[in-house]
Amino acid sequence: MPSDRQHRIHRHPAAPWAELRVSVNTRDCYRAHAHAEFSVGIVDAGCATFHHPGGPQQVRAGSVVLIEPGVVHSCNPLPGNIWSYRMLFIESEWLRNAVARAWGLAAPPDGLEWISRSIEDSAIAHWVDLWCRPVTSQAAAQALATDLPRWVAGQTRAGQPWDWAHVPAELIPALTAMQSGHEMRLTVQTLAEACGMSSSRFIRRFQAACGMTPGSYLQNLRVNGARRLLSQGIPLADAAHAMGFADQAHLQRAFKAHHAMTPGNYRSVPS
Repeated sequence: MPSDRQHRIHRHPAAPWAELRVSVNTRDCYRAHAHAEFSVGIVDAGCATFHHPGGPQQVRAGSVVLIEPGVVHSCNPLPGNIWSYRMLFIESEWLRNAVARAWGLAAPPDGLEWISRSIEDSAIAHWVDLWCRPVTSQAAAQALATDLPRWVAGQTRAGQPWDWAHVPAELIPALTAMQSGHEMRLTVQTLAEACGMSSSRFIRRFQAACGMTPGSYLQNLRVNGARRLLSQGIPLADAAHAMGFADQAHLQRAFKAHHAMTPGNYRSVPS
């Protein structure tokens, strides 16, 4: 079965803050990466290794996975095996506001600390299974918007975003620049200079703290930016140009490596 047919994206206009990925019987593996969204997922079949700052952990049918924005991770099937899973991506700002309302706060916290991990709990798996289904109506979107934040509120606490709170202060200037929205104009040399380091020392320090090289981190941000634009219906060529890719083919290669599907298929998948 072609890779693009094994991975489907579901969106619904009544829940623009959510996107569901359904992957079935796949052997595709992913390089280390990070998402801009909070993610909650469930394994439907097979076994995989979940690599994250607290891992690695083995996950299997019924395992629930939580991943914070900015957390470098990968989750790949055991060698020679296939697996199936569903992952719900929740827009970070929307979730912070929704959780703040669940906590009775007047304003959202700067961040939510949701420790990335896998959970083996049949009761939690039951609810995550329900949430990780395609939204097909306004009523279903409203139920998800009500129930999910209440659950997340019990799983999190107010704090700094993970990728800011768990790295040395000397690297904060680089992260600030990377997340400024101008990542396509940055170079490793300019980031190293902002941190007062040589390029080689900066690369070593950054990789040790963040789980990937600064070059890979920038590439990941660009792919995430292109993904956001494509989900809004922006043409592939325009998304590639906006995020600093040399051309559509360059975006195609990077997107496929990160998401195991082409950007064209990601953009055109029906809700």
